[in-house]
Amino acid sequence: MKKVCVLLAEGFEEVEALTICDIIRRTGMVCDLVSMKEKEVKSSHGVIIKSDKIFDKSMEYDLVALPGGMPGAINLRDDNRVIEFINKHHKLGKLIGAICAAPIVLGKAELTTGRKVTSYPGFEEELEGCIYKEDNVVVDGNIITSRGPATTMAFAYTLIEKLGYDKVDDLAKSMLYK
Repeated sequence: MKKVCVLLAEGFEEVEALTICDIIRRTGMVCDLVSMKEKEVKSSHGVIIKSDKIFDKSMEYDLVALPGGMPGAINLRDDNRVIEFINKHHKLGKLIGAICAAPIVLGKAELTTGRKVTSYPGFEEELEGCIYKEDNVVVDGNIITSRGPATTMAFAYTLIEKLGYDKVDDLAKSMLYK
């Protein structure tokens, strides 16, 4: 069974984190909300979420998802444990997803050079050497990026498709997405 980790830092965008988690759990895959510090994490809009786990660098997942939000994306970017964690997963060829402002984490990890990526408008300067796209969801190898809260469902469906879920259209229809 595939396992997914959604990293939560103080100030994360709740629509992005929870929608990703919800859609992945609907497939029957494991999706852990993983806090970088304490069990409870406050979102960018003051919603307090109880995480499933607290970060441990030895964790292994098939996909690491990074929600945006401010200052959540900055908190992820500035945490060297996160950079090590996603670089480890990247070297193993595992999937990494980042939405909204969170692609800045990929920029700091030097995973954007020569890659097609997208982000929330205004963060392009932190995506070193990338081929910037304005598409809602951009896939380049094992890196999947998306623009922001309104694109979260398309992003989550792309994530489950890349994880090998073969009933994406059925799930999207059952949720009235299609």
